[in-house]
Amino acid sequence: MSQRLSISATVLLALAVALGLYFAFAAVQGPSGILRRIQIEAETAELAAERDKLKAEVQEMQNLTRRMSDEYLDLDLLDERAREILGLIRADEVILR
Repeated sequence: MSQRLSISATVLLALAVALGLYFAFAAVQGPSGILRRIQIEAETAELAAERDKLKAEVQEMQNLTRRMSDEYLDLDLLDERAREILGLIRADEVILR
């Protein structure tokens, strides 16, 4: 004796399976799904690394600015910048290119 499902039970089962598949797909691929979360975490890590790099650049620029200020003048840095920007050299120096 084999029992067959009625049409309404079959439709209800198909609807439940379709709904389950939809929610499973949305949990993986949807805007709040697992794959989007992984992508956001990767972007967050990338942006944090970029932020740290920019912070280091800002600190370097603050250091150079402080070393060129009236309160603390680094003569070696001043000499280096004058050579680089103005193309100055001393009379006793030889330039190799």
